Amino acid sequence: MDVRRRLPRRPTPSPPPSKPSATTTRRPRASDALPLPIWLTNLVFLFLFAAAATHLMRVWRDKIRSSSPLHVVSLPDIAAIVSLVSSVIYLIGFSGIGFIQSDISEDEEEPPKPNPPFVKSCPQSLDSPPLTQPDLSFDDEDLVRSVVDGSLPSYTLESRLGDCRRAAGVRREALRRITGRSLDGLPINGFDYASILGQCCELPVGYVQIPVGVAGPLVLDGTEYYVPMATTEGCLVASTNRGFKAILASGGAESVVLKDGMTRAPAVRFGSAKKAARLKFFVEDPINFDTLSVVFNRSSRFARLQGIQCAMAGKNLYMRFSCSTGDAMGMNMVSKGVQNVLDFLQNDFPDMEIISISGNFCSDKKPAAVNWIMGRGKSVVCEAVIKEEVVKKVLKTTVPALVELNMLKNLTGSAVAGALGGFNAHASNIVTAVFIATGQDPAQNVESSHCITMMEAVNDGKDLHISVTMPSIEVGTVGGGTQLASQAACLNLLGVKGASLGTPGDNSRLLSTIVAGSVLAGELSLMSALAAGQLVKSHMKYNRSSIDMSKSAS
Repeated sequence: MDVRRRLPRRPTPSPPPSKPSATTTRRPRASDALPLPIWLTNLVFLFLFAAAATHLMRVWRDKIRSSSPLHVVSLPDIAAIVSLVSSVIYLIGFSGIGFIQSDISEDEEEPPKPNPPFVKSCPQSLDSPPLTQPDLSFDDEDLVRSVVDGSLPSYTLESRLGDCRRAAGVRREALRRITGRSLDGLPINGFDYASILGQCCELPVGYVQIPVGVAGPLVLDGTEYYVPMATTEGCLVASTNRGFKAILASGGAESVVLKDGMTRAPAVRFGSAKKAARLKFFVEDPINFDTLSVVFNRSSRFARLQGIQCAMAGKNLYMRFSCSTGDAMGMNMVSKGVQNVLDFLQNDFPDMEIISISGNFCSDKKPAAVNWIMGRGKSVVCEAVIKEEVVKKVLKTTVPALVELNMLKNLTGSAVAGALGGFNAHASNIVTAVFIATGQDPAQNVESSHCITMMEAVNDGKDLHISVTMPSIEVGTVGGGTQLASQAACLNLLGVKGASLGTPGDNSRLLSTIVAGSVLAGELSLMSALAAGQLVKSHMKYNRSSIDMSKSAS
């Protein structure tokens, strides 16, 4: 394929968009209403302020020396006072407008990275149909060729064009020519690319559609919730919904948040193990905790240091910081706080070599015993008592069968497999579906799915007590993907969108209990299907194609 061939002419080409200028791309300011240049008016009022203040100070100094009454003022004094007040109002209202009108992130607790100025001018294309072919203009052809031959880096398209949707289209066409493979089926229109730039995704060429189902109501702590789940696995939403039905018919579930603290563990190195131990003893000394807390908490008005746990490996020291993070998931917040403490410790321990801000003792996005034992994010327990008649009518099984299956599968079977935090049937299924729907980090499904499911016969063996204990659910309701329109809508459905207006962290803690309650329902339903021998039948009905492939082959 000749990558330099021109695109065929379109019958009615759209006029090429004009190149954005400095006046069209910047945000309008209140000071734009002035007929004079802003720098000139700033200079005039600054001079007026200085002259008026100087005159008044001299007059009042003379009055104090001569014991004259200060309230007796002359006409020049009145003019100076008026000039002083007007200049102060101007300087605050206009010179400070750049600070007042600066971009304010909806995530006050964990501000995102500052976006380039051109992001503000990127138009939205939400009203367009979700087409899978980029609509390129004639001017884009030169850009495509430049990207293909390497003379124009693909990552500069947004800043060069000032149009995020157009940049995605040019990048997509260049990718098709370079690889020789089609991206038909991957939608490009109907998405706000400006909302992800500098925060969620780089070098976009489209977006993936994932269906979102809703299960519910989940009756948790006396409140009903309809839970959105983004998944491509058949039966998952239906199965979870059946679990919700059983919980509802039995009076609902209850939950408790045991702990709430995000962690980050830097790795530092010394010349000897003895020197590393000196820092360990210093950090773990309660006398020094208040000082380290003050240094750490400077990173955010929501970050509050809870504790530091140290571990050594030879002359290497790993310090696991834990802190509350409000309604944000908090990885960036705790990282900034840790950096502040490291800079502070460097003064007293100049021979400390910082290897990495993250030394894997945290531990993030990896199965680790430290998270299973100590917890990370939100540690939640959720429980319910399922009545005997509900087990029989809704779940189609019996209490003894569920108790025995849970012991042999979730407990014994997982122990035989050497599972780490995997003493459950399919907690990660529900966690991942809710995470994707609500804009959480899907990779943190690894530790967030740590769960032990317990089942026990109660009330003289008639009813079933079921609980899930999840020590490291890592969720937030501000920052990251939670600010995207679709994900924000799902959070709004649950009533946890954005930062809590009451106590900081209430929304994120509530979301963690909803995740645990959903896992409880999913565990209950799947275990019942296994006990009743319904798993294969249901998946063949809902998760398989009904087309007879043998006839197609013949």
